[in-house]
Amino acid sequence: MSGLDLRPRVVRSVLGEWADDLDDQAALDRYAAAEWSVIAEPGDGVAGAVVGALGRVEALRLVTHDGLLSGVGDPQTLARAQERWRPRIDAGAVAAALRTARANGVHLLVPGDPLWPSAVDDLGVHSPLTLWVRGDPARLGSDRPAVAIVGARAATAYGEHVAIDLGAGLVARGVAVVSGGAYGIDGAAHRAVLRAGGVTMALLAGGADRAYPAGHAGMLGDIAATGVVISEVPCGTAPTRWRFLQRNRLIAALSAATVVVEAGWRSGSLNTAGHASALGRPLGAVPGPVTSAASAGCHRLLREYDAVCVTGVDDVADLIGALPADSPSERASPGESSVDSDSRRVRDALSSRTPRSVTAIARHTGLAEADVAGRLGMLELERRARRVLDGWLRGG
Repeated sequence: MSGLDLRPRVVRSVLGEWADDLDDQAALDRYAAAEWSVIAEPGDGVAGAVVGALGRVEALRLVTHDGLLSGVGDPQTLARAQERWRPRIDAGAVAAALRTARANGVHLLVPGDPLWPSAVDDLGVHSPLTLWVRGDPARLGSDRPAVAIVGARAATAYGEHVAIDLGAGLVARGVAVVSGGAYGIDGAAHRAVLRAGGVTMALLAGGADRAYPAGHAGMLGDIAATGVVISEVPCGTAPTRWRFLQRNRLIAALSAATVVVEAGWRSGSLNTAGHASALGRPLGAVPGPVTSAASAGCHRLLREYDAVCVTGVDDVADLIGALPADSPSERASPGESSVDSDSRRVRDALSSRTPRSVTAIARHTGLAEADVAGRLGMLELERRARRVLDGWLRGG
């Protein structure tokens, strides 16, 4: 194990230009975040709990110097975690990752940054400790809603056609598209958004500097130019099977809804759907021919997991309460009051099929829960919203 030198001078030299506008403590905190992405595998709940309880820097000091991680979990679980982390504590590895990131235009985001996508915090202790972002990180921190379009790598022509239609249709509604950068459905959705001039986000299982699959190097470069390519593992890291599965939870967390276009009975896309369901995000599935093995997973979602049947972009927009394309009657007029504008925002956040709680609507609109509740009451009187057992639905 190569020890870490956490003196401010050393940390600043490793961070380089990324430390220019930071005081010593902030620079150390950012360095510790980068080191944790080297030490812990994506989704490591023990690491998330330890960092959440002690902070990135103090947790790193204890692990680095064989300190006791007491009082933050089961002692045996903590001891086993330290055993797997210690061999990866390497000052050279994090320095190499940071050099590679700077050389490839990859930014390091950490929780608490202004552009950190707060939606991933819904993963709790399994939320990412860092995000390595190739492209403009401001596209992550925008208020633009996002939908995940995922599916089989071995897609059929039917599946790719549907993915293209959905991707282009969502661009027309100002919605970003999230996917995994893979062949098949992922690639079809990404390319449709790029051709339509929209924003798309590719989540990788390896480093953000590594094009995987290699055949999508050009597409991933185009995505980075207009959207973002994201990873939670450091630059230079190779993708592995378990990292693909962990990557799927980020696809679901970053998205207001997940739509599975094609999936086999045991497709990895069902893993993404499972994460979306666990997070309480709306889930949609595209039906296919009953004779097609490529649609067996979608039919399973529709039958067993209460997924919404998606036959076009209007169904997807309804999942997240997005405005229809070219619908001026639903947009604010120049003389609209702030009260009317807030009511419109609340109604836009409602679905006609999936009940939404006041808390979920507040998160979506950026309004206080009390204001949301008041607007919902007014909309209910106007029959433009209706209360049901599990929340609120859009009215007539």
